[in-house]
Amino acid sequence: MSKNSVPTIDETDGLERAVEVYKQAIKKEFAFLKKTLSLDDLLAKSVPLAEKQGYLVPVCELHTTDEQLINQFAQWRSENSAVYPSQFKVTVEGTKKWLTNNLLNVEDRILFLVLDRYGNRIGHLGFANGINNNYELELDNVVPIVQGVEPEIMANAVKTLLNWAKDTLGCRRFCLKTFKDNQKAIAFYQKLGFKDEQLIPLRRHEEGENIYYRPLDEPDQAKPDQYFLRMIYAYKIIIDGSETILTAGPSISAREVSYVLDAVRYGWNHQFKGYISKFEASFAEYLGVKYALNTSHCTHAMHLALATLGIGTGDEVIVPDITWVATADAVLYVGATPIFADVEFDSWCLDPVSFESKITKKTKAVMPVHLYGHPARMDKIMEIARRYNLYVVEDAAPAIGAECQGQKVGTFGDFAAYSFQGAKLLVTGEGGMLVTNNEELYKKAWALWNMGTLPGTFWVTQKGYKCRMSNLQAALGLGQLERVEELIEAKRRIFAWYEEGLKDVPYIKLNYETPWARSVYWMSSIFLEENASITREQLREELKKRNVDTRPVFPAISQYPFWDKPQTPQPTALRIGNQAINLPSGVCLKREEVDYICQCFQEILTNV
Repeated sequence: MSKNSVPTIDETDGLERAVEVYKQAIKKEFAFLKKTLSLDDLLAKSVPLAEKQGYLVPVCELHTTDEQLINQFAQWRSENSAVYPSQFKVTVEGTKKWLTNNLLNVEDRILFLVLDRYGNRIGHLGFANGINNNYELELDNVVPIVQGVEPEIMANAVKTLLNWAKDTLGCRRFCLKTFKDNQKAIAFYQKLGFKDEQLIPLRRHEEGENIYYRPLDEPDQAKPDQYFLRMIYAYKIIIDGSETILTAGPSISAREVSYVLDAVRYGWNHQFKGYISKFEASFAEYLGVKYALNTSHCTHAMHLALATLGIGTGDEVIVPDITWVATADAVLYVGATPIFADVEFDSWCLDPVSFESKITKKTKAVMPVHLYGHPARMDKIMEIARRYNLYVVEDAAPAIGAECQGQKVGTFGDFAAYSFQGAKLLVTGEGGMLVTNNEELYKKAWALWNMGTLPGTFWVTQKGYKCRMSNLQAALGLGQLERVEELIEAKRRIFAWYEEGLKDVPYIKLNYETPWARSVYWMSSIFLEENASITREQLREELKKRNVDTRPVFPAISQYPFWDKPQTPQPTALRIGNQAINLPSGVCLKREEVDYICQCFQEILTNV
């Protein structure tokens, strides 16, 4: 915020990375949808219309041999040629080539069939020209194939498609072009929220029976033959506080649904771990580590790591005083004692100075936590740990993709653990992942993970655990992982909206990423200054009255009564734990919702 002289998120991270993620999302998602070859997979990739009116189904490779649809396309193109800039004699053979060359083979173009609730094809619409630096998609081919289709269904289809593109692709702008004299189409788009932006002069070109309208060359002063009206989507959602804005929530796309359906139908017997193997391999590749081992949840992953390292009764493990209790519980599970160190005020993560001050002869390991998606200062933590010959187990539960000094978290220590619980950045409902670069540690962890058995046998050599996730969960996780960069950018975009909306609100400070880190902003969080004339709980209650869900930042967990070794709460952890709040941060959060939340803060804190 300006009052703290903190650089904006775009200044610290740069727009180029975010723009490239958007472009890749267009290419990946469109290609994924268009490569569909079976009907069950096609239906899994459909987008349901609001009010259960029907579905949007991507036109794909399966349709290249659908003679009925190709004939329908040819008929449509013939009947509606006057509203398009290319007007030529339509043939079935030409339509087949158009379907392959001008649609399926164009990486930033896609077309969806509009089906009614009974599965009848009633129209289509799509996107074109999506690869640009403006996060902009051009709405294209919005035409009811079946004449007399109720305009409400096509309007629903347009709105659904725009929302899909925002949530799945990170698109921020929509435009379209229609002939200036097509008043019926213009009225339809205006009712949906499109506004006139500019007229584009066109020159008519004739090549035999074919007619083409192309933009007029700038030096050419001749009178235009026709005009395109370029329109932009300017519809604003009205958020009035009548529905609760939740703190968290995932983004589930057609990719995840397709994988899970495949796992449900075919992921058994010979394929019982197909998605598990893919998920583990892809996760390791994304992080740049050698080994990844799926677990039932992150707590199990941390427990497994400590057990593998031989940590047990009489040992001490240093953990930050602000974290979810599972970090310290994992220490208890192996019979060791958690020792609580303080956190830094800028990162809310483990303070290296405090960490070093807590080391004793009993200390065997440290568990830095990348809290709310912000990295701990791993370069300094690793230097201290190696100097004292300590193991390092990173609790990276919500921080996949976060970076410290340009290196991904989870790649520094002996082990790292991740969470896929339903509120996390990547979700599988419940689930986790344990990663390491050490082959010997991986083999030991695998044996414990597999109930203590030898590979390929039922011979048990030691006490073990059942820590696996299911193939179904892994299918969902793989789909999420293949969209991870888009999900990270969505989180960072939400934080930037808060940054803009809260910059002039008194008494609060956003939890910015530090100069040496790249946060994934799993949670956008604020610190309420102590001099505010309202307490944190009063502030949360006022937000709740306005249907804004929040949650308190974790308290200093040393205060819990069940630890065997009582310890004094650490001062910075106590302060943050008493004063900080997590704001709504779900991946699909809309700009209008964030604006409403910021307005609520403004009303509450400027009137106290």
